[in-house]
Amino acid sequence: MLIDWFTVGAQALNFIILVWLLKRFLYQPILTAIDAREKKIAAELADADAKRTQAQRERDEFEHKNREFDQQRAALLTRATEEARTERQRLLEHARREAEALGAKRREALRADAKAINQAIAQRIQQEVFEIVRKALSDLAGESLEERMCEALIRRLRMMDDKARENLRALFKFAAEPALVRSAFDLPAAQRAALQNCLNENFSSEVHIRFETTPSLVSGIELTTGGQKIAWTIADYVSSLEKSVVGLLKETGIAAHRPDGPKPEAKRR
Repeated sequence: MLIDWFTVGAQALNFIILVWLLKRFLYQPILTAIDAREKKIAAELADADAKRTQAQRERDEFEHKNREFDQQRAALLTRATEEARTERQRLLEHARREAEALGAKRREALRADAKAINQAIAQRIQQEVFEIVRKALSDLAGESLEERMCEALIRRLRMMDDKARENLRALFKFAAEPALVRSAFDLPAAQRAALQNCLNENFSSEVHIRFETTPSLVSGIELTTGGQKIAWTIADYVSSLEKSVVGLLKETGIAAHRPDGPKPEAKRR
């Protein structure tokens, strides 16, 4: 079989031309399109990775903020609970102090009332004792109680020891005002003169006396000078009697209630 080289050459040329045309107008655009598509996909994948990374970062940040928020909330709750507990304790302590203060005021008021009542009773007892002693001495001795009290004060002045006498003499000497004699009654002239003579004989002839009648002084007579007081009072005997009665009550197991002391406890059966 003979080969037609012209035909072979023409076909080869046609094939080369076809290949060039395919490459030029078909294969190259397809490759370009494929490259562009790959680049687009790569860009989209990169963008997706970036977005995923951003989303992960935002998620981590959100979780971190949530943890911080939980910690802050727990801290706030703890602080609020502690503040509430502290405020409760403060209010309870304030209420306790107010209750104690109110109780102390009530106890003080009760003590003051009891003291006032006891003072009123003691004063009334002194008045009654004063009247009884006045009548008794008047009936027995034939002299008034006023004279007997003044005589008792004079005896007390004369029986003073040397040290007390010197102290009183100095008070009389340097006193800026006359000595004050107070009594619940108006001393007769004879009693005033007797008291003045006692002072002149035992202390100094320059002793001046100012007499004063004080109805509230129902328990005796007193001499005051330079802040020192010498007195004869029924109150001394009443106080001694009161101490004796209180001691007797304690010995018998009965607690005597006094305004300045603790309240008596009920005796157990």
